[in-house]
Parts: sequence; structure tokens; C-alpha cells
Amino acid sequence: MGVPKFYRWISERYPCLSEVVKEHQIPEFDNLYLDMNGIIHQCSHPNDDDVHFRISDDKIFTDIFHYLEVLFRIIKPRKVFFMAVDGVAPRAKMNQQRGRRFRSAKEAEDKIKKAIEKGETLPTEARFDSNCITPGTEFMARLHEHLKYFVNMKISTDKSWQGVTIYFSGHETPGEGEHKIMEFIRSEKAKPDHDPNTRHCLYGLDADLIMLGLTSHEAHFSLLREEVRFGGKKTQRVCAPEETTFHLLHLSLMREYIDYEFSVLKEKITFKYDIERIIDDWILMGFLVGNDFIPHLPHLHINHDALPLLYGTYITILPELGGYINESGHLNLPRFEKYLVKLSDFDREHFSEVFVDLKWFESKVGNKYLNEAAGVAAEEARNYKEKKKLKGQENSLCWAALDKNEGEMVTSKDNLEDETEDDDLFETEFRQYKRTYYMTKMGVDVVSDDFLADQAACYVQAIQWILHYYYHGVQSWS
Repeated sequence: MGVPKFYRWISERYPCLSEVVKEHQIPEFDNLYLDMNGIIHQCSHPNDDDVHFRISDDKIFTDIFHYLEVLFRIIKPRKVFFMAVDGVAPRAKMNQQRGRRFRSAKEAEDKIKKAIEKGETLPTEARFDSNCITPGTEFMARLHEHLKYFVNMKISTDKSWQGVTIYFSGHETPGEGEHKIMEFIRSEKAKPDHDPNTRHCLYGLDADLIMLGLTSHEAHFSLLREEVRFGGKKTQRVCAPEETTFHLLHLSLMREYIDYEFSVLKEKITFKYDIERIIDDWILMGFLVGNDFIPHLPHLHINHDALPLLYGTYITILPELGGYINESGHLNLPRFEKYLVKLSDFDREHFSEVFVDLKWFESKVGNKYLNEAAGVAAEEARNYKEKKKLKGQENSLCWAALDKNEGEMVTSKDNLEDETEDDDLFETEFRQYKRTYYMTKMGVDVVSDDFLADQAACYVQAIQWILHYYYHGVQSWS
């Protein structure tokens, strides 16, 4: 599962998190976990832009085995080596998976079409279809058997593999790879003889592994991944692991960064400051910028400073909550509601910027309402108010005209009416702006209170499902 741009933002915000892996300078690790699908994708279709690229299944399997050997040799786990391939995912993930698979097939088709139009001659062999990296396909069944053979061969011939407990969870075991790994870690933690100083290393490409690792609250947890370069052109991925620069991201350091980020709260809250609970709330806030299960909240984009906004809102509102929001994977609804109410101030501020731009544009083009529907709603509201006030206003104006300070009063009244008119216009435009959002995104004709309540309930239910998924496993597969 991925959170777009999250890894980049974290790397820039907390620059000392990652270190380049150098031979003979690697910390000692007890357990190494591999989220295998990243390796499978990397070794089977390293460059989707090259329509001439062809590869056989045997070559893919050989490259995967070699990648496993190199990762094992780099980390040298002392106790556990756990390999997890994605099994069937929960229903909540499947919409995203289906969309991604249809999109990759369409993109591949378009690239081949363009190459033929250019007059390029393509190989006669069929290209590798990355959509077959899906639980239950013939390709995954063959890979499963080859991996079992490879592991048995290594155990019987390689001494470094012999003193380690090896686990292999294949495509037939339900669950996403990284979540099967976390389930294993939780089950080990629950054992009475668990060593709290166990040193974990998890390999994977998804940025959400940062959040998953932090949910364990283990003191020694690092992530291993290939180097990611930002800002440059898209380059071909190198499959040969010897030519790859690997990075270790230390979650123990991430915990310290989060502690520093929210340290101002120590002086503001009346209840106990607990970094473990702060981390849990930090994970929850990460869900609000979107993931594989739910979209981001409107206008909350990581590259538009959504995370500092979420953290700032949290620092402001937490002293009023009387406790933390995410209680070990269970959402405290009254506190979450207060947090979202405070966060919703951003909606109004964001729209006010748009509104000021609209007002300036109106002054140039002389168009009172750029949004026709908003104009209708505004006129209806104004007509209703005008009828209601008409009698009283007529009397007031007659008396005001007789007053010796007539000019002064009329001017101040005009100013007041202008301000009221602006406020009314803003509120009307803001309401219509929200209505248009729902009508466009959800395809509804009427944005009723019942509809809004249903949307809110479904969103909160989704947040609670994801929290449970991260902290305790799948609550509901369907």
C-alpha cells in the first residue's frame, strides 16, 4: 500500500532519517522481513517504457532468487528470515487494485500502438504482463513452487541460512505481504518470552511501511529500501542488486523526530504526555491525506503542505480534548469529531482565498456571479430576506431621512449593508461550492442532510477499519 509523496516529504522534513548501506558498517539485526511483491515487480518488468523488452519466466525466477540472496547477505539476520508474497487482499483494497490493473493494461496498449505508428518492429514473443502478479494466476503458482525449491536448496547448501528460522508466506495465504509480516510481529510480541530488544529490519518499497513499523511500538525497527532520487527524470530501474544503492531508514530516529515535532504539547496539555500515544495519533493523521482505501480529504495534498496543517491543528486542539484520539487502533469518536471540526476551518480559509480572487475578477468583468447555480441560490436567499425586512426598513429610512445627521447615518447604514451583503454572498457561495463538490465527485443531484450524514458515517467507518487493519489485523474481509 502506498501514500503518494509521503516518503519524499518525510525525507525532506527529517533529513537524517536514512543512511546509505555500506558493507561492514551495517547494524546487527535479529529478524529480516521481505515484502516480496516489490522484488517480483522489479525483476519482471524493470522498465515499462521499453516496448521492446522481453523476459522469460525462468530469467525472472533466477533474478528474484539472486535478489533474495543479496538482501540476506547484506542484513545477515541472526534469528528470523520472513518472506511474504501478497495473497488475496481485503475487499476494501480491491477497487484500488482493479483500477491499477486496468490502467497498466491500457497504458501498455497505448505504448505499443504508438511504437507501431512510428514504424518500429516489435519482437514476436509475447511481452510480460505485470497483471499476472496477482494471487491465483498460473505465473504466481509456478513462482510459489520455484521459491519453495530455492529456500530448501539454500537451507541444505548454505551455512549462513542454516541457523535461522525461515518463514515463507505465499500467494495462497490471504492478506497483503506487509500485513502478514505485521501479524507475525504481533504474534511474537504476545509470547511471554518475547525479547523487547529484538532488532527488526523490514524490506519494502511502500511509504506506508513507516506507519506500519511505528504501529509495532518496537524500540529497534529499521526499513530497508532502494535509493529514491527526487526531481530527476524517470530512469530505468536497475534489477542487479549489486548495482543498487540501499538505504536504511531508522524508525527509532523517526520516533525522536515525532517527539520533537510535538514537544510543545508538554507545556499545553493537562494529561500525561505519552510519546507512544502521540505516535498513534500521528499515524491516524497520515490517513487523512489518503491511501489505498480512501481518498484524501478535499484540498489536503502533501505537496501543498497538508501535513504541517494537520500537525498544527492537532497541537492547537489536543489540550481541549482531555486525551488522545487513536487509542491503540480504536477511534475515540468525540475527540476525532472535535479535531475534524477544528480542521474544517481550513475549508473556509481555502475558499476565502478563492472568493477574494473571484471578487477581483468580478470587478474586472462586471459579472456578479461567476457560478450560475450560486447566483440562483443567492438571489433566492436575498429575496426572502428582503421581503422579511421590507416594512421595518421603509419606516427606518423615513425617520432617518428626517434626522439632522441624515447623511452620516445613511452612509454608515450603506457600509453596514455592503458588509452584510458581502457576508451573505460569501456564505451562499461557500455553501454552493461545497454542494458543487459533492455533485461533481459523487454524481448526486440533491445534497441533502441525510446524504451528508451518510458520507460522514462511511468515512469514519473507513478510518476505523484502516486503524483496526494496521493495529490488529483484518476486522472485516468483505
